Amino acid sequence: MKFSDCNIFIDGSFCYGDLETEAGRFSALKIRYQAEVMGRDYIIPGLIDIHTHGSMGYDFSDGRPEAMESVADYYASHGITGFCPTTMTLPYEVLEKAFGVVRDFAMSHKAAEESGAASSGVTSRVLGINMEGPYFSVKKKGAQNEAYLKAPDFESFRKLYEGCGGMISLVDVAPELEGAGDFAQKASVLCAVSAAHTDADYDQGKAFFEAGADHLTHLFNAMPPVHHREPGVIGAASEKSNVYAELICDGHHIHPGAVRMGFELFKDRICLISDSLRCAGMPDGEYELGGQPVFLKGGVARLAAGNLAGSSTNLFDCMKNAISFGIPAETAIAAATINPARSIRADKEVGSIEAGKRADFIVCDSSLNIREVYIGGRKH
Repeated sequence: MKFSDCNIFIDGSFCYGDLETEAGRFSALKIRYQAEVMGRDYIIPGLIDIHTHGSMGYDFSDGRPEAMESVADYYASHGITGFCPTTMTLPYEVLEKAFGVVRDFAMSHKAAEESGAASSGVTSRVLGINMEGPYFSVKKKGAQNEAYLKAPDFESFRKLYEGCGGMISLVDVAPELEGAGDFAQKASVLCAVSAAHTDADYDQGKAFFEAGADHLTHLFNAMPPVHHREPGVIGAASEKSNVYAELICDGHHIHPGAVRMGFELFKDRICLISDSLRCAGMPDGEYELGGQPVFLKGGVARLAAGNLAGSSTNLFDCMKNAISFGIPAETAIAAATINPARSIRADKEVGSIEAGKRADFIVCDSSLNIREVYIGGRKH
């Protein structure tokens, strides 16, 4: 398949030229100008959401096989071609079931894609699992269920990891908990390790990142703010050149000024995320998250106590929001594509338009509105 006379997002900027795909991968690129040409379509890599709990009435923690296809289809329709199903703080047996459902879906999807089945390759692809909890601070639990919080336990984590065939790409931990450093050192060999739902100070955060952690979950949310005498875990993370930071740009979790601040602090290490709940794509009403009621009103999801519980948006809209907040389009696109791919160690396969990589991409108009979505070189 060939796409001619387009503005193609390559290496952080738009170039004018042609793009070809073959056998589900990018096969050739012909660059005519190292600049964009007005009045032509724009082609960007498929978006990658590494932190999403669900959508369309489904939550990955439920462990329901029928949810996967519906949710994957919703993501694909919004330009999210790869995602990490994200679980909550729940008992290990519940997580084990949920991980098994994700594993089975991913394996089935891969088998169908490799066999060339007509229905394969046209829904969003699972890139790994994000295990958000149960290793969190009570003080910063946010919307996590306190009843199931635990201290970091590598052996229990390893059993979950092996049980789902090594599909966990990201595990979240509060750095100040006893054993967090040892956990990070061991788990970082298997996947990315993130500081999350934490009350850690600067020294605790620094020690955690030096032990092997390389990620910060939903920057500014569920962690101490930056203070000039107490820079906290945010200050510690910003100093480590290998630490990626997630950012929710739904327009509710973070002020636009803080969004711009986050990009200034972390530069090309920001990963835009949706942190979407089962209420994404659904009307206002009452929903559920980790055994707790969630109320969606006016597009904002809150627990009964009033605190934010996650978002009801999708990553594509978050990317557009970031641009509207003053982030350059090229920077926002990278933060929704190659940055998250790198953060979960998937960038050799996805996240950018390069010969040999999976042909996951979006054809947009000049305002970056979606025209068409392609996954594995096939139109959704």
